Amino acid sequence: MRVRDWDDILADVASDSTDPDGWRAVAGSRREGLGEDLYFGHPSVGLYHLKTYAKNPRDLRGVGTRVARRVDDELDPLLPDAESDGRFAVRSAPEDEDHAEEMMTRLTETLRVHAEAPTDPDHLFEDVMEAVDSPAFGPMEYEFDGRPDELDELSDTFEAAEDLLTSELDDLIDEDDVDRGFH
Repeated sequence: MRVRDWDDILADVASDSTDPDGWRAVAGSRREGLGEDLYFGHPSVGLYHLKTYAKNPRDLRGVGTRVARRVDDELDPLLPDAESDGRFAVRSAPEDEDHAEEMMTRLTETLRVHAEAPTDPDHLFEDVMEAVDSPAFGPMEYEFDGRPDELDELSDTFEAAEDLLTSELDDLIDEDDVDRGFH
């Protein structure tokens, strides 16, 4: 298992040509300590685990690893389905000014079409993600001030990764001195 910076994992996901709307995620607060846990996976790509924390409002830091090469029948029930209320997406920056303008035109047209015709929020979300070329998006189970049961089950399933990532994240937090208050 290779622990990497969380940005590197998201860059890999962004460069992957896999079906972008096949991703699913579960996230919530860490069991102990500062930050959040995020598992996100795609049936043909695998399952990733990220641990992150906000060093400050503009600097998110973290670590992660791929914990499974594919989402199999054992892992599938632990990830949300299309009926889940939450959504997540990975965003890629436009390549250049022309690409940004093209994305803006597609997004404007998408919003205009949805404003003129009755639609449901899921369709709007999917169409917006496609308009901005999101490389990964889908349903998400998330608790802002807690942990979904599925998050605990995934952490227990991948206990070695959980322990290693916790240790690595705790080291980052210690190096950054964010576990101390101001005085």
